[in-house]
Amino acid sequence: MKNQILNPLAILVSVVVLFPLGFLWYGPLFGEPWMNHVGLDMATVEANPPGAGVWIANVLSSVIQMVALAWILLKAGGNTWVKGALIGLVIGFAFNHLPGMLNNMYADRPYGLSWITGGYSIVGLAIAGAILGGWKKFST
Repeated sequence: MKNQILNPLAILVSVVVLFPLGFLWYGPLFGEPWMNHVGLDMATVEANPPGAGVWIANVLSSVIQMVALAWILLKAGGNTWVKGALIGLVIGFAFNHLPGMLNNMYADRPYGLSWITGGYSIVGLAIAGAILGGWKKFST
C-alpha cells in the first residue's frame, strides 16, 4: 500500500500562486480601499518601496504556511481538491480572518480592512488547499 506524503512541487506551486493573487487583491481589486484604510497614498508607496526584507519575509512566511497547510490536509483527509479548498477556507476564516478582525476592532481600525486582509487569506488558503488537496504524491 502506498502512503500519501507531502508534495514539494504542489507546495511550491501554492506559494507561487499566492503572489499574483496578492498583486490582484491589493492592486486592482482592493488596492485603493486598502490604502485608504491603512492611511497610505500612492506617492508615499512610490517614494518608499518595500525593501528586500519584506519580500524575503513574505516568501518564508508563505512557504511555512503552505507546508503547514499541506501537513494539515494530509492528516485531516483533505485528499481532493474540494476537501482541500474547504479546509483551506475554514482555516483562513477561523485562524486568520476572525483574529485579524478582533485585533482591528481593538485597535479601532476600519471594519472594511478586516474583510480585505482576511478575504485575501480566505481566498488564498482555499486556492492553495485545492492545489495541495488535489495534487497527491505517494511514497514508493
